[in-house]
Amino acid sequence: MSSERLAALLDEYADLEKRLADPAIHADQNMARRVGRRYAELVPLHKAASELEQARADLAAAKELAAEDPAFVGEAEAIAAALPALEEGLAELLIPRDPHDAKDVIVEIKAGEGGEESALFAGDLLRMYTRYAERCGWLVEVIDAQDSDLGGVKDVSLAIKSKGVPEGGNGVWSRLKWEGGVHRVQRVPVTESQGRIHTSAAGVLMLPEAEEVDVTIDPNELRIDVFRSSGPGGQSVNTTDSAVRITHLPTGIVVSCQNEKSQLQNREQALRILRARLLAVAQEQADAAASDARKAQVRTVDRSERIRTYNFPQNRITDHRIGYTAYNLDLALAGELDGVLAALAEADRAARLAGEAELGRR
Repeated sequence: MSSERLAALLDEYADLEKRLADPAIHADQNMARRVGRRYAELVPLHKAASELEQARADLAAAKELAAEDPAFVGEAEAIAAALPALEEGLAELLIPRDPHDAKDVIVEIKAGEGGEESALFAGDLLRMYTRYAERCGWLVEVIDAQDSDLGGVKDVSLAIKSKGVPEGGNGVWSRLKWEGGVHRVQRVPVTESQGRIHTSAAGVLMLPEAEEVDVTIDPNELRIDVFRSSGPGGQSVNTTDSAVRITHLPTGIVVSCQNEKSQLQNREQALRILRARLLAVAQEQADAAASDARKAQVRTVDRSERIRTYNFPQNRITDHRIGYTAYNLDLALAGELDGVLAALAEADRAARLAGEAELGRR
C-alpha cells in the first residue's frame, strides 16, 4: 500500500471538503459540479482509511488491556482478524481508477451491414440502453437520429446523464464504458419470408461526455458546413439550412447534427459530440503510452471488434471478451443488463488488481 499516495489523496479530500463548504464555489455551477464529483470519488477512500485507522487504534488498546486482563484477549484477536480485510479494501481503493468514471456518456449507435434488419437491431439497442438508463434513474437525451423506413434507426446519438453528483464517483461511464464495439444479432428478420436465421450487426460507440474545460477546440481548426435536414427516403423535413456538419481538420473527425430546428442548436449539439470524441482520442493516446498492465483492461478492446452476440432463437446473450453467457436475452433487451455489466466490472477489477501486482513486482 502506498502511504504517500494515501496521504496525498486524503489531503486532496480535506481540501475539496473545504472548497465545497465555501458558498462562493456555487457561483460557478460547472466548477461546483466538478469539485463535487471528485469529492464523491474520494469519500469511500476516506471512509476506508478512517475505519482502518480506528481498527488499528482499537487493536492497540485491546492488546494493552489484554496484558492486564485475559478477558480482553478474545477482543484483540477478533480485531486483528478483521484487519486484513480492511487493509485489502483500502489497497483496492488506492489502485488508480478510470479518470472518467464520474462522467456522463455520449452514445452513438450505427446500423451496420444488413440493411433494414441492422437498422431494426440498432433500434433494439437504443431501447435497451434507454430502458436500462430509466432503471438506474438516469436522464436520456436524444441528440441526433436518422430513422429507417421500417421503424429502426440508421444512426442515433444520445446523452445519458446521472442526476446530481453520482455516489462514490460512479457515474454513467463507470457502468457503460465497456459497451463500445460491434454487437451482433442472430434472428429471423421481419423481412425474411423463408424463416431463415440471418446475422447482422450494429456498432456502438460509448464516449465519456467532455466538458469545455476537458477539451480545447480551436475554432480555426473547424470546417462548418450547413445543409437541409432530411428524413427517411431523403424527404425534406426542413425548409431551411439548419443541419450542421463539423469537420475537425487536425484529426479528420466529422460530426453531423440535424435534430434541432435551429442551426445554432445543431451546432452546439455537434460540438458536444466532437468534444467527447476528442477526449476519447486523447485517452487512447495516453493508454498507448502507458504500461502493458494499464492497458490490460476489458474496456480497451478495439471498437471494431465483435464484443457481444444476441441470439434470439436460443434467447441467449454472449459477451465474447469474458466468456459470459446467459439465457435471458428478452430481459436484457428490456433493460436488465446488471448481469453482464457486473461480470464485465468484475473482470476489469481483476485485471486492474493483476496489473497493480505486476507493477509491484517490477
